[in-house]
Amino acid sequence: MISSTDRARSLKQGTFSGQSVLYWMIRDKRVKDNWALLEAQKIAVKNNAPLLVCFHYYGSYKDANIRQYKFLFDGLRDTANNLLDLNINFYLINGRAKKEIPRFINQYKVGHLVTDFSPLKVYKKRLSQVIEKVDIPITQVDAHNIIPVWKTSNKKEYAAYTIRPKIKKLLPIYLTDIPKIKSHPIFSKDKKNIIDWGKVINDLKIDFTVKTLDWILPGEKEALNSLNNLNRRLINYDAQRNDPNLDKLSNMSPYFHYGHLSPQRVAFEIEKSELPLEDKDSFLEEMIVRRELADNFCHYEKNYDFFDGYHDWAKKTLNEHRDDERKYIYSPNQFEESQTHNDLWNAAQNEMKVKGKMHGFMRMYWAKKILEWSPNPETAHQTAIDLNDKYQIDGRDPNGYTGIAWSIGGIHDRAWFERPIFGKVRYMNYNGCKRKFDVKKYIEKNS
Repeated sequence: MISSTDRARSLKQGTFSGQSVLYWMIRDKRVKDNWALLEAQKIAVKNNAPLLVCFHYYGSYKDANIRQYKFLFDGLRDTANNLLDLNINFYLINGRAKKEIPRFINQYKVGHLVTDFSPLKVYKKRLSQVIEKVDIPITQVDAHNIIPVWKTSNKKEYAAYTIRPKIKKLLPIYLTDIPKIKSHPIFSKDKKNIIDWGKVINDLKIDFTVKTLDWILPGEKEALNSLNNLNRRLINYDAQRNDPNLDKLSNMSPYFHYGHLSPQRVAFEIEKSELPLEDKDSFLEEMIVRRELADNFCHYEKNYDFFDGYHDWAKKTLNEHRDDERKYIYSPNQFEESQTHNDLWNAAQNEMKVKGKMHGFMRMYWAKKILEWSPNPETAHQTAIDLNDKYQIDGRDPNGYTGIAWSIGGIHDRAWFERPIFGKVRYMNYNGCKRKFDVKKYIEKNS
């Protein structure tokens, strides 16, 4: 059976010479089914050392809001309590990572740093800054993907059809059950770290106007409850998943994004379930192949959030149509306030603003219309990212960045019939939506 060590890679070598092991929790903010936590505990037990866990945050950045931070910290509070039950202290660290993480390492005489994996450049930058400043062994574990990104492929994959055989080859090896974390045998001499979560939230310098959500609850317990009810929601998933009027979504993405639930756990349980084969296959294609393709794209393409990250054919065709006449051009603020001529698009934007989650089919239509009604592809791409990252409960995620790059820049897609503005990038329109679902019903629900 594949172990946590098989999912790890060394970022900095050295010998253990400290008094504790630190797991710097970045992406996978949970106790159960966490390969990075398991690896950190293995290293701590080997060195007869206490295991510490920390989460770093910087509570003041562009479009940071209470919707996302409340979900984040409510989940972290559960994680902290679960860790304490296992003799593992949890710490919140606020400030610049390049300063505060090394300070913490020195203060607690950390002899080995373990962290999980994110393909996003903001986290890569923070990690590289810490690597430069500390002189201890550092191990990274991909606890998010079923197959570690660097094991699946060593390059940016062109599309789903190029990465799918690589995933399927390795999936029987990596898609296993996950061992349970044990109570840690050595507790820190430091007293139990108790966090005033109310004060943490009140001290944030963020936007409090983007309202919190009540249709989904954060944390490991709630995520596992949702998993237990998933089979029922996935019946007829294959046939009905593209109808935004039907409740045929898994609603797993917020739990994946905040690390409250392991994608491997979900895939393992669904794989052995008695769901109809077509529903099982359709869901697992989205959850494994498409999701891990998004991580591959963001990991190997530094411009995943810019025009320069598009395929050459897409850049060429969009440049050729850059000066095409636009019947409508809207400002970023008009998009944000749902002030377009198109009632379907406005409904999709309203759904995202109110619910914090837009149906997957509508995300594609929504982004493509931003391209059609913006002065250029660069502005369209940035507008889509800004709105997505502000309102989506799962904003700032590889899936979001990849979905926008697919919609606007043809990433992981092929060239289609040429038309104004879009060039050969796939087109979507109002009438096409009407053939897929009851447009009037969707608009009424989100107006």
